[in-house]
Amino acid sequence: MRETHTIEHRQPTTIASPAETTPAPATRATEIVLPGVVEPGGLEVRHVPVPAPGPGEVLLAMEATGVSFAEQQMRRGKYYDQPPFPFVPGYDLVGRVAATGPGVDPALAGRRFAALTKTGGWASHVVVDAADLVAVPESVTSADAETLVVNGITAWQMLHRTAKVEAGDTVVVLGANGGVGSALVQLAGIAGVRVIGTASRRHHDKLRELGVTPVDYRDPDLRGRLRGLAPGGVRAVFDHVGGDGVVDSFRLLAPGGTLVSYGTASTRDVAGSSKAPVLKLFARLAMWNALPNSRHAHFFNIWAGRRRADAFRERLRADLGQVFALLAEGRLRPQVAARVPLSRAADAMRLAESGTVAGKVVLVPDGEERDGEPAPEA
Repeated sequence: MRETHTIEHRQPTTIASPAETTPAPATRATEIVLPGVVEPGGLEVRHVPVPAPGPGEVLLAMEATGVSFAEQQMRRGKYYDQPPFPFVPGYDLVGRVAATGPGVDPALAGRRFAALTKTGGWASHVVVDAADLVAVPESVTSADAETLVVNGITAWQMLHRTAKVEAGDTVVVLGANGGVGSALVQLAGIAGVRVIGTASRRHHDKLRELGVTPVDYRDPDLRGRLRGLAPGGVRAVFDHVGGDGVVDSFRLLAPGGTLVSYGTASTRDVAGSSKAPVLKLFARLAMWNALPNSRHAHFFNIWAGRRRADAFRERLRADLGQVFALLAEGRLRPQVAARVPLSRAADAMRLAESGTVAGKVVLVPDGEERDGEPAPEA
C-alpha cells in the first residue's frame, strides 16, 4: 500500500487557475512537492513524466484530492511518521483509472475510485495498488466524494468501531465544523445520537441545521458549558485537539464512556519534536485505561491493523462503502469549503489553515474548477 474569509457551505468557493496556465501534455503529470519545512508558498509545482503502473497497480487520473490536517502538520515536519523531505503530500484522492498494470483487470479502465494514500495524492496522476481501490457511486461528484474519504472513514470507524455508539447516546465532538467533525456530527445524527459540538460562533447556525447543539470553543468556561448540557456525562468525546485539554475531555465521560483522541492540533505550531506530544498523549490514555473507573480512552489510528492487509482492506471498503452509500442517498451532506486548482496548492493550504472555512478544501485538476463562482483573495 503506497503510501479573513468566511466561506458558506451552500456556495463553495473556487480559486481560479492563473490565466497564463496551459494544460500540460498528456505525457506529463503535475505534482506538488513539499521540499522541507516551509510556509505554504514554499510548495513546489513540478511537471514530470506520467508514471506507469506496475504489477497489481493502476494509474489514477486525479479528479479530486484534498487538504487535511495531516498535510498541515507535514509541512511543519510535525506529522508523527511522515516520510523524509522532499515528498508529494496528499492523504487521499478520487480519480478514474487511466491505465492498468500487469495482473489487473483491464475492465477497470475508465471507472472511478477512491484511495487512501497517506502521501502522494497531490498529483494529476497517481499510481496505487489496485487492491486499495474503493468504488465511488457515479451519482456523486468527485469533489463531494473526496470530502468523505479519509474524513468519512475516520468518522465512521471512530463512531461505530471504537466508541460503539447507540441510538439515544449523547456525544461531544470538538471542532464540529471541521472536515472530520462535520462527518462525525452527521453520521452520529443518522445513528440517532445527540451531538454537542464545539466551534466558533460563525459556524453555529450551520451546526444547528445539522441537528447539533453548538458551544463556542472560546468560552472561558467551556468545560462547565459542556457539563451543563450533559450533567450525567456523555457516552463519547471525540477530541482532535490533544494537549492538556484532553484531561477535560476525559472528565466529561459518563461511567462506561469512551474518549476517542485522534490528533494533537493544539501542538501544531509548537516547536520541538513531532513525537513528544503524541507519546505524552499515549501515556495519558494508557494511565486512564489502567484506572478502575469503567471509562475508556483510545487513540484512533486509521492505519491500525494494516499489517493484516486483506482484513484491513476489507474493513476499509466496507466502511467507506457505507459512507458513500449515505452520500449517494442524500443523507450525508458533503462539506466542500472550496475547490482549488492543483497548481495553486499553496493557496489551498493557506485557506485550510485560516480557520475561516467549514468542511474540506478540495484540490481539482487545473482548469476544472467551477466557472462563475467568486474566489477569495489568496
